Amino acid sequence: MKLNFYKYQGTGNDFVMLDNRNLLFPKEDVKLISFLCDRRFGIGADGLILLEDDEKHDFKMVYYNSDGNPSTMCGNGGRCLVAFARQLGVISNSASFNAVDGVHLASIKDDIVSLQMNDVLEVFEKPNSFYLDTGSPHHVQLVENLKDMNVDVEGEKLRYGLYGAAGSNINFVEQSSSNSFAVRTYERGVEGETLSCGTGVTAVALAMYHSKKTTSNEITIHAKGGDLNVRFEDNNGYKKVHLVGPAIFVFKGEIEC
Repeated sequence: MKLNFYKYQGTGNDFVMLDNRNLLFPKEDVKLISFLCDRRFGIGADGLILLEDDEKHDFKMVYYNSDGNPSTMCGNGGRCLVAFARQLGVISNSASFNAVDGVHLASIKDDIVSLQMNDVLEVFEKPNSFYLDTGSPHHVQLVENLKDMNVDVEGEKLRYGLYGAAGSNINFVEQSSSNSFAVRTYERGVEGETLSCGTGVTAVALAMYHSKKTTSNEITIHAKGGDLNVRFEDNNGYKKVHLVGPAIFVFKGEIEC
């Protein structure tokens, strides 16, 4: 089988994109998806995303982690899919699309995509950390000397030791200024550190505001792969949450599999 694919990245979080409006891709083939995401034997990516038709919205997002399994919402993946939809001519400068966690609205100008995330009504406080769901589950923990951390080791300890087999994404955070923070994220499904995580960036911004580390509702997050911005309203929970940043087309190609 030959597959035509597109490669996108959002602040270093990279994805294999497939136009599956014909529904021909074998979505249950975990080994195939894992192969396509493999950085040595396949294309290489943090995840694979299918763009499909949707009856009520512009398109549907179907997301898989690099281990080949379906996963929860991916914020950077959603932003990149909006850019992919524009490249295919499915949308122009705005979109409404269906994902595993519900409907999302988005807009795109040049290479910058603003994606509206789900409302977050609860932030759970844990010893020295926070837990919240921004479409995917996230542990947020303030640390010192972030740049020197072994995120793979420390993230794995918490991902399994604290959250069990189901796991959680783990975010280590250090404050940079009154309204900006640096983050490094261990992603479940990837089972290691990624250069950026959109739902993680969103979780960090909300957790830092919730903990009064900042009073701003427009927050800049410095991920290893680049900067993302999060803005939101504080109104009986966090609403109209937007994740904003670049979504870049890298290349397209064909692969035999």
